[in-house]
Parts: sequence; structure tokens; C-alpha cells
Amino acid sequence: PWSAQEPPFGFGTGTPWLPQPPDWKNLTVESQQADQNSMLALYRNALTIRRDHLGDGSLTWLESDPGVLSFQRESLTSVTNLTPEPIDLPPYQDLLLTSTPLDNGQLPPDTTAWLR
Repeated sequence: PWSAQEPPFGFGTGTPWLPQPPDWKNLTVESQQADQNSMLALYRNALTIRRDHLGDGSLTWLESDPGVLSFQRESLTSVTNLTPEPIDLPPYQDLLLTSTPLDNGQLPPDTTAWLR
């Protein structure tokens, strides 16, 4: 959804042919624009990291504990915690982005960190 407080949320005029829930008003670009913790901000930051750090090299899967997905490409390391408990991050120089905030320096469940 792009804008407005009610359907069609910036998708043209008139009555939409697909249902659009009223709570979409909180998901519009317009409503998330100034929120640095929004999904919009996460995507924009991830796209910047992709452009600035991902490079054209090959992807290398890193050894990790069960339930942890970790890979490296160029100088970028991505760690995703799929376990029910927070985990320690591998050594890193810069924490570029996390999909949710760290929990006392650990990566919470269902969270990804992008490291350099």
C-alpha cells in the first residue's frame, strides 16, 4: 500500500476489486516514511547494504550450529537465527543491519544480522 488511511491505499481510484483490510493504513509507505524501525526502513537499509557491500563474488556457506544459517560473500556475512534461543554472533568488524534489535549483544530468534 502506498498512501491514505482507507482503501484503495493509493492503488488508483474507486472501489478496489480485491479486499484491502483497514489495518493496511499502518503499512503504507506514507505512514512508515518517518519510522526508522519500520519494514520500509529495513528494506531500504538492506538494499543499500546489497549495493554497497554484496559484490560480485561467490557465496560461501559458513559452518554454523543447527538452526543457524550463515554465509559470506565478499566482505559481507549474513547470519540468520532460526532457533528458539538467542545466539552469539561470530566475530565482526561492523554490524551493518539486523532485522530486529540484538538482545544483550546476541542475535534473537527469527532474526538476521548482516555483518562486515
